[in-house]
Amino acid sequence: FLFQSVKGVLILTPLFSSLPYLLLRLRLLSKQFKTRLEFLPAVEVFYQQYLMHEGGNIRTVLGASIAEGRIQYPVKPAFERLSRNLAAGRDLDEALAVFQMELGHVWADYFANMFRIGMVEGVDISRSLKDLIGDMRRAQLFDQKARNRLLEIRIASFSPAGFLLLFVGINMQLNPHNSYRYYYLDPEGRSLLLNAIVLVFLSLLMGIYLSMRRM
Repeated sequence: FLFQSVKGVLILTPLFSSLPYLLLRLRLLSKQFKTRLEFLPAVEVFYQQYLMHEGGNIRTVLGASIAEGRIQYPVKPAFERLSRNLAAGRDLDEALAVFQMELGHVWADYFANMFRIGMVEGVDISRSLKDLIGDMRRAQLFDQKARNRLLEIRIASFSPAGFLLLFVGINMQLNPHNSYRYYYLDPEGRSLLLNAIVLVFLSLLMGIYLSMRRM
């Protein structure tokens, strides 16, 4: 309706159709990154409780860790859901799969494997937990750099849209009549805006792709 061309229909239909998915993917990436930051303190709480309940049941240690109230959002719901699933008699592998999927990072996978071994085989996993905490602490500096890179990626992804709106807005403010004629009535002007929208969309795709690589 706006661009009044077959090119506009062919380009904007898939673009706007995929936009909700892309926005949800951005929210997911942001949530996953926050869970990585809060996962280390949660594992430290679990490790402390594990040492206090020497030789105790893993499920008891999990419940005590949650009850202590030091596990913070956004990782707290994942630990609570894991505890509820186990208390309800849900299969261990299925409950841990939900836990890993909800957190969505490699540290959660490592922790889930240790949790599974501790419950199934009943072996002492304190050394493994200590090594995991050490690895995560060494990765904190990398996480700080990753946060800076993620911010740079987001700025680079959304800046083209800002410049486009700024450029068109200035032209409309300085010369509304000619800008309306060029951007809407002239086919070349509509084609220019369409190409600009495509480039903005591609920059957003690149930002999402790079963010996924960082995770």
